[in-house]
Amino acid sequence: MLANTPLFDDLSPEDVADLAEHLKHQRFEPGQVICKKGEPGDSMYLVAQGVVSIYLPGEGSSKVPLKEVAVGQYFGELSLFDDKPRSATAEARTDCEVLELERDVLNEHIKKRPRIAIALLSELADRLRETNALLSQRAAKDVNKELDEKATLGERVADRVATVAGSWAFILSFLALLVGWVTVNSVVLSKWLLGKEPFDPFPFIFFNLLLSIVAAFQGPVIMMSQNRQSVKDRAQAETDFKVNLKNEVGIESLLLGMHELKAHLAILERQGGKPAAKEGN
Repeated sequence: MLANTPLFDDLSPEDVADLAEHLKHQRFEPGQVICKKGEPGDSMYLVAQGVVSIYLPGEGSSKVPLKEVAVGQYFGELSLFDDKPRSATAEARTDCEVLELERDVLNEHIKKRPRIAIALLSELADRLRETNALLSQRAAKDVNKELDEKATLGERVADRVATVAGSWAFILSFLALLVGWVTVNSVVLSKWLLGKEPFDPFPFIFFNLLLSIVAAFQGPVIMMSQNRQSVKDRAQAETDFKVNLKNEVGIESLLLGMHELKAHLAILERQGGKPAAKEGN
């Protein structure tokens, strides 16, 4: 499992075997917290069994889910490289078995085999490039338009049926059909209008059969449309999350730049100088 982890897949079998000997095996029950946001972190975890939920704790009992980590995946790897607190909370969603790798163990192995550091830096560089590519892309997009363009003929028909069936035009039209059917098939009016007995007299068995057929087909079609709407809602929520994440990163970058600018101005003021003005401004 350690050899198949992307963070260590460039290591030699000897290095992987050496690290594996120092992994700590732990078990967690559903709902048990593995690590909390804000607490000191000095280790990463590999999931050997079960599913781990990563989330940000909110006010009260609310949670902001980030991702779920399954067998063969890992989390908490940033704690191997810095002394900062945990950035999220990890909680066992099912019965879990995790393998813990501590920072001190990794540091000792890096001292013995520096190529481990090269392999780790290569993996972190790839992830940083992916993050930069994600942040450089436009996060806001029209999810509904994209899904509608990819919709099949059956999905478009289902959406159209659901739209029509949920309108007042359909209700009034169906009510008019009902009144007309009952009127034509009443005994007195049928003899007066058609000159013969009604073809579907009371209790209108044929009309009930038609209603049953329409309901049998209409129900599943409307459910198909509702399922598509659920997919749209999830896609829209994911897009909103990416937009908010990108905005948050942008705001943090602006604040960092402002703090650096204020620090630079404070240094100049202490030195008794003034910021040099650019020509033309």
